[in-house]
Amino acid sequence: MTALTITRISIFPLPGAILFPGLQLPLHMFEPRYRAMVSDAMARDRQIGMLQPNDQKFDGMGGGEDAPDLFRVGCLGRIADVEAMDDGRYNVILEGIARFRLIRELDVTTPFRQIEAELIEELSDSDILAGIERASLEREARKFADAQGYAVDWDQVSRLDDVSLVNGVSQIAPFDSAAKQALLEADSISERAELMVQLMQFFSRRDDDDPRVTLQ
Repeated sequence: MTALTITRISIFPLPGAILFPGLQLPLHMFEPRYRAMVSDAMARDRQIGMLQPNDQKFDGMGGGEDAPDLFRVGCLGRIADVEAMDDGRYNVILEGIARFRLIRELDVTTPFRQIEAELIEELSDSDILAGIERASLEREARKFADAQGYAVDWDQVSRLDDVSLVNGVSQIAPFDSAAKQALLEADSISERAELMVQLMQFFSRRDDDDPRVTLQ
């Protein structure tokens, strides 16, 4: 990974939610501190960072001295669309811009957390899978979708480029926070695809009472 720019980012620490560059993530902002964050972002640069809390029990509502630790890698997003509701809540579509690496958390007076981070430049030679990697991923994805009862247009999937396929599945798959974070931190599409295959294979060995795929 190559660092691009040091920047200040307002963050939404939501467990289990990750965003990848080029993809979109719908969000419903109802808690006061995050409504304030959306208002602030809309008045400035429309940017919000998605960064998971490093605490399996965290519900996304913490803050202050009791705020949980954060994972080190997240994704900066730009508000592509926003719906302001009469009661102050927001429906937001966040579009991924770039991954970032946390440097330090800032001491701020805002109700939402802010960090200093360095944006990560994606490696141009890491966006193509070998034929055998692509075939393995699609094969396991079909098994995974069947096990989950998903209806998938496989003809459309086959037309996706490698980056869209791998990142799209990584973002929407029902994995736990640790698994999603591992996928986000993978430095190449090949590494991410390999981990994805391992997680989908592990799905068959999960506890039937727990629908999440987990690294724990």
